[in-house]
Amino acid sequence: MAGLDLHLILRVLLALALIILATRVTGRLLRAFGQPAVIGEIAAGILLGPSFFGAIAPEISAALLPPAVIPPIERLASLGVVLFMFAVGAELDLAAVRRGARAAIAIAQVSIAVPFVLGAALALWLHPTWGAPGVPAFAFTLFTGVAMSVTAFPVLARIIADFALQRTPVGTLALSAAAVGDVIAWCLLATVAGLARAQGGAGLRTTALAIGFGVAMVVLVRPAVARLASGPPAPGRLVLLLFGALASAAVTDAIGIHALFGAFLFGAFVPAHSPVAEAIIARLSAPIGFLLPAFFAITGVRTELRLIDSAPAWLVFFLIMAIACGGKIGGSYAAARWAGVPGRDARAIAVLMNTRGLVELVVLNVGLSLGVITPALFTMFVLMALATTAMTAPLMRWMGWRGAKPGG
Repeated sequence: MAGLDLHLILRVLLALALIILATRVTGRLLRAFGQPAVIGEIAAGILLGPSFFGAIAPEISAALLPPAVIPPIERLASLGVVLFMFAVGAELDLAAVRRGARAAIAIAQVSIAVPFVLGAALALWLHPTWGAPGVPAFAFTLFTGVAMSVTAFPVLARIIADFALQRTPVGTLALSAAAVGDVIAWCLLATVAGLARAQGGAGLRTTALAIGFGVAMVVLVRPAVARLASGPPAPGRLVLLLFGALASAAVTDAIGIHALFGAFLFGAFVPAHSPVAEAIIARLSAPIGFLLPAFFAITGVRTELRLIDSAPAWLVFFLIMAIACGGKIGGSYAAARWAGVPGRDARAIAVLMNTRGLVELVVLNVGLSLGVITPALFTMFVLMALATTAMTAPLMRWMGWRGAKPGG
């Protein structure tokens, strides 16, 4: 048995090495064409999965990612996402969100509401034929609305940096709106996760526990985190904060929503831009950079392009694309113009808010793991996330915004 375990460990390590190499190569390749590295990293996962190697060379695919290594890699990927969400929470400036200008709040709300409502309407039509068996229409409808309305704050921040917009009104407004929208989206997703896992009276139990957890976090944990983060970034403080994030993740998973919510909420209590927050982000960059490629690989393995093999399936995909882009871009532009943002800036903000990327993949994997969506719809939404993220930089350049040179 020990020999078999050692053999499996070696296979897992080899698979991880291959995944990291593939994601790095494709990520840098796409960066050379002015795309975020995440696009290439996701593409690498799809290439390694059943959609490419699994279809044209199943033997090679089985050798690269044998079924036995998938569960261990999936667990590592889950840890990577939890650490990533902790770091994202630590980067989130809650004070800036609270001070958010009327325009940022309006853009955030409308950019969530319009695609959410349109996606929910589409879900009502999709549920009888495309919904997962046994999933209530209400949970399926809510999840589809959330999946349509997400903006990827981390990828958006990278694109804004590429275009040197960090300190411009456009970049500041887009980042503020995305931060507010992230909070709304995660709250909605937590609600959907609770509904999907709840059976019978368990729904009330999950809701009550989630509310109790949230109150305890705000009343008891937040002051303790603030005290820990107020001093220098000593190793002991960082270890305690990491322990707290993992403990919070474990509690939310036990409650019945998802581990990432606890990690994100705990991270959000760390004062943004503090030495401790900067130390957390710096220290976690290496393990996140090592573990997130595993998440991309698992997403690629779960993405099966052959499931979109009919005219009705392609019709559903194009409807998803149309609603995702139209709702997010149209809603963001209308809200920005209503708030008095000039037309050129409003168009840029609308296009930036359409960026989905990694956060969308996290949402989709939560939905698939909970059984809310089918593998076919999962594949369609992954393609939508790739397309909406990939179109951001070209559209910005087409509208006359000039950022850093590709790969810079």
